[in-house]
Amino acid sequence: MKNRTPEEGLTALTDDAERNRLLAEMAEQSTDMISRHTPEDWRFIYVSPAVTHLLGYTVEEIVGISAYDLYHPDDVADFRLRAPTVNYDRGLYTHTYRFRCKDGHYTWLESTSRTIRDPETNGIREILVVSRDASHRIKADKANRRLARVLESTQDLVIFVNLDFTVSHLNEAARTAFELEHRDYSACPLSWFVTEKGFATLMDDGFPAARKTGSWRGELAMRSLNSIRIPVMLELLAHRSLHGDIEYFSLVAHDLTEKAAAEEQLKQYQADIDHASRLVTMGELASSLAHELNQPLSAMVNYLRGIERRFANNPTLSWDDVEVPITRSIRTALRAGEIIHRMMDFTRKQEPVIASLNLPELISEMIDFCENMAERLNVRIVFEPPSDVTAVRGDKIQLEQVLLNLIVNAIEASASADDEIVTTVRISVEPHDSGQLRVEVEDQGKGISEADMSRLFDRFFSTKETGLGMGLAISRSLVENLGGELWAENIAAGGARFSFTLNMTD
Repeated sequence: MKNRTPEEGLTALTDDAERNRLLAEMAEQSTDMISRHTPEDWRFIYVSPAVTHLLGYTVEEIVGISAYDLYHPDDVADFRLRAPTVNYDRGLYTHTYRFRCKDGHYTWLESTSRTIRDPETNGIREILVVSRDASHRIKADKANRRLARVLESTQDLVIFVNLDFTVSHLNEAARTAFELEHRDYSACPLSWFVTEKGFATLMDDGFPAARKTGSWRGELAMRSLNSIRIPVMLELLAHRSLHGDIEYFSLVAHDLTEKAAAEEQLKQYQADIDHASRLVTMGELASSLAHELNQPLSAMVNYLRGIERRFANNPTLSWDDVEVPITRSIRTALRAGEIIHRMMDFTRKQEPVIASLNLPELISEMIDFCENMAERLNVRIVFEPPSDVTAVRGDKIQLEQVLLNLIVNAIEASASADDEIVTTVRISVEPHDSGQLRVEVEDQGKGISEADMSRLFDRFFSTKETGLGMGLAISRSLVENLGGELWAENIAAGGARFSFTLNMTD
């Protein structure tokens, strides 16, 4: 080593003094706490003024105190044993721990320390430590860990998506649903996990809306790698940086598979109940239908016996002799076939078909269907079709079911014990609110009691001794499914009126 001249030595001393002065000034003004400690018990030899801001002590109060006395008891052993929470890199130890403030509460500090050794003996002379407040970072880390636990434990499918629409992270529920437990999904395109139609919806509506407003919500279908369809309610969120730029997107998808299955099961159950109701209604009409079928069958037998008698007496009959009875037999057989066909249509189990329907024509068909029952009970059905009624939208079988229930109920309510008295069931069609028609079925019965009125449309409630209590409940459900309403009221002159509304075609 080259010996310095006195002038060089003086310059070096001056430079060292200036450097030390600048370092001391930086330490005094730093928001980080700079401290020096004894190597054995880590007593404070020196501490910068930042100690007051971080811990609440003055410099004079903390000098001489051992740092071990201020550590949280759970953190002392970690530091002494150099636990994994203590990091070592090129002579520097970094440790995050809790330290007791003057008021008694603990705060989180992150400290970097190094030993200062005696150049002659190589023994540790003191420890130099720089400490900073880590409370906000620790709280943020804890919050992130809590969110991560929630993210992994939720049953919703959570997907993080990069700006190029590749997937950066999937939670456990998503990995299971997409069958990715043993596959690397990093950088997979989002389109792998969404149906073609669903992905088009996201690209056309979802992402543009999220970019503009921050979020988008809608129903679509996702899929697993084995193409198993997963209906979901999805919320798409755009996540922005502090500068306002979008950094990534997240998708939170609630699996609707069970809900869809339950809705399908409920739909099937409703269809079964509706079908059972039609069978019950047909059962109530059984005697009338038997009479209605008996008439054409008896007529056919009479026509054919007449032909038989004529042939027996005159084996050389001409066509003119048998044309009338044969033609009448054919026409009568067709009428019987129509009755049976109508019964089969009404009781057949089938999916609803919404179409444009001629309401007066439909009402007239149901009146014809119930005519024999009405005659047997001395009831007259009156219906004057309006001349300018617009078609309505609905399912023919369902509307027949509603009309048949109301007409049969009105006939039974109007029936009199006196065979000499003929009562009337009146049916009318009137304009209702804009775009709707109202059908009214009035009877001449004793009306509906106040107690029964509130329960009239409840399932399994019936005012008939042998009724199942399903007809009116199902009728209301069918009308409401078509966008209308069904209600009942008493008539001041006597009897009851059942009314329901239907939407007209555009």
